[in-house]
Amino acid sequence: QVQLVESGGGLVQAGGSLGLSCAASGRTFDNYIMGWFRQAPGKEREFVAAISRSGGSTRYADSVKGRFTISRDNAKNTVYLQMNSLKQEDTAVYYCTARWRITMATTATSYDYWGQGTQVAVSS
Repeated sequence: QVQLVESGGGLVQAGGSLGLSCAASGRTFDNYIMGWFRQAPGKEREFVAAISRSGGSTRYADSVKGRFTISRDNAKNTVYLQMNSLKQEDTAVYYCTARWRITMATTATSYDYWGQGTQVAVSS
């Protein structure tokens, strides 16, 4: 069982930056693939980024590639999402998620645990 708590959301102007954090409970954090998804109003939840258990491999949605960076600190049981060059279309609730598998995945149903979400709003 893993409990995930996101923080760091807020309001930012287009072109700005914002960093999200996700703190995980439990002593087996480094056994989980970690990911970030987002959901905008009226839209389905979509994959943003994922990171391998060691942090050595990452995967990104095309829409955020080159602008967002996912990282993790296994000693602190925390995964991060650094978001740069934000656009209005990045506005959404961002969710941290964990997957008890070896391989990364991009579908929401592939993940086992979810945080409560944190709102990110990008203004023009």
